[in-house]
Amino acid sequence: MARKLNALTRRDFLGASAAAWGMSAVGPYAKILGANDDIGVAVVGFRSRGQALMNSFEAIDGVRVVALCDADQTVIDREAAKRPDAFTSTDVRDVLARDDVDVVVSATPNHWHALLTVWACQAGKHVYIEKPVSHGIWEGRKMVEAARKYKRFVSSGFQNRSDTGLRPFFADLHAGKYGKVKHVHGLCYRNRNGIGKRAEPLPTPDSIDYNMWLGPAADEAIHRNQFHYDWHWIWNTGNGDVGNQGPHEMDLLRWAMGGRDLSCEVVSIGGRYAWDDAGETPNTLMTLYDFGDVQAIFEVNDIAKGRHGTRVDGVGVGVIIETEGGTFRGGRGGGKVTSSSGALIKDYPGDGGNGHQRQFIDTIRNGNPMDLNGEIEKGHVSSAMSHLANISYRVGSAGTPDSLQSIFDQSDGIQAAYERASQRLADNGVDLRRQPITQGVALTFDGKAERFTGRMSAAGNGHLKRHYRAPFVVPDKV
Repeated sequence: MARKLNALTRRDFLGASAAAWGMSAVGPYAKILGANDDIGVAVVGFRSRGQALMNSFEAIDGVRVVALCDADQTVIDREAAKRPDAFTSTDVRDVLARDDVDVVVSATPNHWHALLTVWACQAGKHVYIEKPVSHGIWEGRKMVEAARKYKRFVSSGFQNRSDTGLRPFFADLHAGKYGKVKHVHGLCYRNRNGIGKRAEPLPTPDSIDYNMWLGPAADEAIHRNQFHYDWHWIWNTGNGDVGNQGPHEMDLLRWAMGGRDLSCEVVSIGGRYAWDDAGETPNTLMTLYDFGDVQAIFEVNDIAKGRHGTRVDGVGVGVIIETEGGTFRGGRGGGKVTSSSGALIKDYPGDGGNGHQRQFIDTIRNGNPMDLNGEIEKGHVSSAMSHLANISYRVGSAGTPDSLQSIFDQSDGIQAAYERASQRLADNGVDLRRQPITQGVALTFDGKAERFTGRMSAAGNGHLKRHYRAPFVVPDKV
């Protein structure tokens, strides 16, 4: 049964909601639903990935989809026709005011992730939030704080954490079976296309509640050709492919390195090439993370065309983890460890993390949030790793042969990544000798304070927190 809006108006929600809801949510993780209790789920944002999540949750015994929320009424109508008993609204506050909603499942655009999670925790709901869990580092920490303060189960959609092949591999790795981790390498090689560029702004489709779609984001003119999905490649709403596909592999790199914080030096080089479009994020990006005892490299290649374009050492989207006792190559669905000669040491076949949503529901029933495979702090830090790559790039400037060499001197791996990019781009008519690459600033990040320190820290810290469009503001105190 819905709580009447005169008991919790939208104005109340945006103003005094933390105090009003916190009173009932601050208690221990005691309101755990039993095995025989139904769990009411609200799905927010389900044009594509959210629809897949909805189907996964509905397949779990005792889970019912009781509410549907999307800024696009056409999308709501499509799914409501299959679920005539579900409550529907384009305004998430209407959903959060309902007593029959226990869990909020969300695959909204990135710029909504943090505020939706904070609001849901304040409203006493548990949350399953897609990757990247945040649009920026500061708000990701606020999500963790909200989960802790209101004692809500909050899981990130890092389904690799539940993969039946990856879990035993990382258990063996951390048990010392393969010795010390020497180097980690993440890859996102995709074959994408440009998003077009309009002279006149794209009209908002009539079916969309644009105020709710924007939420915290700035009201900027849209010059891409397609309204949906391509928001990924605009800084106002998305994080590029290093923040889209990348967080999954970043999470595996962190898992390999023992789940450490992000105290490191980071530098990115890259650009947006071949497409004369409205996109802002790089389609070619190489990032070096130096943690002192181990280096990590991440490559984004969205122009996977030509003879140099599709894979590195047999991996297209995934990770390469080099250890003293062998090299793991894989990702979602598992992988294999081989010797230096290429001989198979052990195969770790996986299932793609198909049980990740069930594991979230089981943990809600069992009662220990730290049992969550995708526990929100893991998701926050792995998402922040992607944000670090973007921040270095965004405060950068045109690189020169001498300045790039100073980066290559730090890592043979980043130089090899640059050479691969040069070859691949040449396959697609781009000559980096004539189209300069952006060299990001080498930044030092304090992973405990979650702030940049030292040289150019002010520029880096200026990208930790976005400007929010009132009244859709992530609060300083959740």
